[in-house]
Amino acid sequence: MTQKIPRTFLYCLGALFLLNLIQGYFTELIFDEAYYWHYAQNMAWGYFDHPPMVALLVKISSFFFEGELGVRFMSCVLSVATFVVLWGLIEHAEKRKYIFHFFILGLSMTLLNAYGFLTLPDTPLLFFTALFLWVYKKFIAHPSIPITLLLGLVMACLMYSKYHAVLVIVFVLASNLKLLTNKYAWLAVFVALICYIPHFIWLFDNDFVSIKYHLFERPNRAYEFEDFTLGFFINLVALFGLTFPLIYYALFKTRAKDTYTRALLFLTYGVLLFFFVSSFNRRVQTQWIIVVCIPIFILVYHYMLDNVGVRKWIFRLGIANLIILCYLRLWIIHQPLLPLVYESHGNKEWVTNLQSQIGDIPVVFENSYRNTPMYSFYSGNPTYSLNNIHYRKNQYSIDSSEFKVQHQKVLYVSKYVKQGDVSYKNGKGTQYYGSYIANFESFRKLHCFLDEDELAYNTAQEVVLKVYNPYSKNIPLEKIKFSIAYTNRYKQVQEVLPLKAAVKDENIVTLVAQDTTYFNFNLPKSSLEEPGYFKISISENGLYTGLNGQNIKLK
Repeated sequence: MTQKIPRTFLYCLGALFLLNLIQGYFTELIFDEAYYWHYAQNMAWGYFDHPPMVALLVKISSFFFEGELGVRFMSCVLSVATFVVLWGLIEHAEKRKYIFHFFILGLSMTLLNAYGFLTLPDTPLLFFTALFLWVYKKFIAHPSIPITLLLGLVMACLMYSKYHAVLVIVFVLASNLKLLTNKYAWLAVFVALICYIPHFIWLFDNDFVSIKYHLFERPNRAYEFEDFTLGFFINLVALFGLTFPLIYYALFKTRAKDTYTRALLFLTYGVLLFFFVSSFNRRVQTQWIIVVCIPIFILVYHYMLDNVGVRKWIFRLGIANLIILCYLRLWIIHQPLLPLVYESHGNKEWVTNLQSQIGDIPVVFENSYRNTPMYSFYSGNPTYSLNNIHYRKNQYSIDSSEFKVQHQKVLYVSKYVKQGDVSYKNGKGTQYYGSYIANFESFRKLHCFLDEDELAYNTAQEVVLKVYNPYSKNIPLEKIKFSIAYTNRYKQVQEVLPLKAAVKDENIVTLVAQDTTYFNFNLPKSSLEEPGYFKISISENGLYTGLNGQNIKLK
């Protein structure tokens, strides 16, 4: 990036930036963006699902704009910055002759195009992957203290973007094992770890909730070739659209002629192999493999510059891709362009409809970390997601949102009931009903835990249950009821039964504030032939039973 950037490149870059700003302004938020906007309302060094970089982007964006651009502005900035870094990574005498080919190749990659304006964890992941590869290239050419410190800082930024970033670092390291004896490489790792200490502290303070969820608590299901492994290969096609045969052909024909090209190939094939193997265990989402777009872009563009036929056809098919993607980008703004409804359609409308019926009353959504922040974003009113045993934990399980609706009149919204005081339809036409609760009170932060990691299913032994009350007030036992949820071996809840849990000290009538209360119980008989796990759950004030305990394996 030391050479003067061509004027044509700057014109294309400016046009792209302007286009993404316009798109970001006119497109309603998608649900994940609303969720990450919720992150940014309470800045922290970590969040339930992800590290904090995406929240930081939203927070910075909010200093410049309101509304949707107040969420997306920094994504537009990082998008053009990613193209600048990629340009700097191309060292080829002919690259200035094919600037339009450069942009066509990049913008024809579906998610690289979409993340030009959407604010998701993959947005900074793409930028910092490109920046990491640029700094690494400088590092292996001329290692020095300044470059080493920069490399460590960028690695930390990668990990602050998304946990998947560890694959980028590991596979680049695997391509050059001599780094294991390189003092500068170890210094870079040390710097990265120092920079990452705040997130480590956050994880420790929050009982490693993110790690536990992603590695151990996330539900799964039985293997299906069509949805798992075949779905993985479909995602490989979806990443590149019509250009995919030529993209993979160019990748296959590229050889590791030097240490840097070897790193790009290791990163690409390593990530693809990792998620191919993962596809035999769970469904692989398209965005999980998006990081390969960066090394593939570098490799394929170099190959295009050296091969006239491939360059010609990638350019032609890339233009076709771009036309389709531009139409889709118009559609996500204006739904009538296609007979389909996307999650960016109709959100302002349903929020306005609901708010016109209830005014400024807070809304508690049952099992929806999607609708909850969306309503809050467009209405400005307090919301809370009350997660029950059939859902999953999320940021609302660990932040202070619950306290903002306690002992207030709220509207309780659920898609599982068929009547209520208020009704509305979302953008896709799903009917929701809401009922008023005059004095809402929930205790979803109560934590149930056992000393055992697994139990025999047919055991007759009495089990000790510990219930920790993190609240600053005592909770009368009469307000709570225990349940037990049996799951299959994929941790999907199959059956919920009442649980008779007797307090060990009969004189205790409350869960003491910030203290642990002990109960005894026996496992009730399940109707399942072989339940895989169970977890203890608590219902308070007649609300449906919540997510209070960990999965305990049954043997």
